Amino acid sequence: MPYLLLSPASIVIAGVLGYPLYFLGKLSFQRYGLPELIAHEGTWIGIDNFSRIVHDDEFWRVLGRTIVFTAGAVSLTMIFGTLIALLLARLGSFMRLFLTTGLVLVWAMPVVVAVNIWVWMFDFEFGVFNWALTELGVGDYIHHDWFENPTTGLAIIMAVVVWGAIPFVAITIFAGLTQVPKELVEAASIDGANGARIFRDITLPLLKPIFVILASLSIIWDFQVFNQVWIMRGNNPSSDYYLMSIYAFVESFRLSEYGYGAAVALVMVAIMFSVTFVYIRQMVRIGEVR
Repeated sequence: MPYLLLSPASIVIAGVLGYPLYFLGKLSFQRYGLPELIAHEGTWIGIDNFSRIVHDDEFWRVLGRTIVFTAGAVSLTMIFGTLIALLLARLGSFMRLFLTTGLVLVWAMPVVVAVNIWVWMFDFEFGVFNWALTELGVGDYIHHDWFENPTTGLAIIMAVVVWGAIPFVAITIFAGLTQVPKELVEAASIDGANGARIFRDITLPLLKPIFVILASLSIIWDFQVFNQVWIMRGNNPSSDYYLMSIYAFVESFRLSEYGYGAAVALVMVAIMFSVTFVYIRQMVRIGEVR
């Protein structure tokens, strides 16, 4: 009966996601450029595209950059999300409602709108951030271009990603904090444990499944960041700003290497599947415990 009930949704998912994934895999084993696009028929080349990936220095640079970017974004999201959740747990009802409303508004804001606001904030001519730093006496930041240096540019893009991801993490962790037994916290306080010790020995172990799930989802989302980079770099990012999603898109559409782009995308799918496996396994374990 459970499999029978799940079969309609499984069939829909297989049709909506399965066929594109099959076509992507098929395309990755072909040479499919402009001539093949015009002829509507690719040339089968086996694993040549994947062999090209292995020997492509640009791919490994992009992969390394993406891993560092993802690790930084996920770490900052989890840290600030946890701190805000702990703050929510200590606030009164009015201030908690006020802060939660702000988080929900940030979460609900469309990505394109949010990114364009950040573009204006860091604009080298009219950016409010440059003006604020100059007015505060930090230095002369008039007409300072933050994106001239890819390190600071990617840091700003990371800040945009973290800013948009914090609300979901904070609200979810706060919901988990409400389920921590108050008796355990009170007993630990009576025994002389401070806030950090209580969080480390009581709260963190109890909320470990939630942290694992949130970290897994954040890795999946941040590894395939596209809109933030693409929009903030004016729809024309330089190679120093390539992340995996940007690299696959550029190789496929701008350079008309659809077969190679499909192979890069398939590698991304494989990496995401490994992370998704951890997420699903944790969900199953939670279900078994309950």
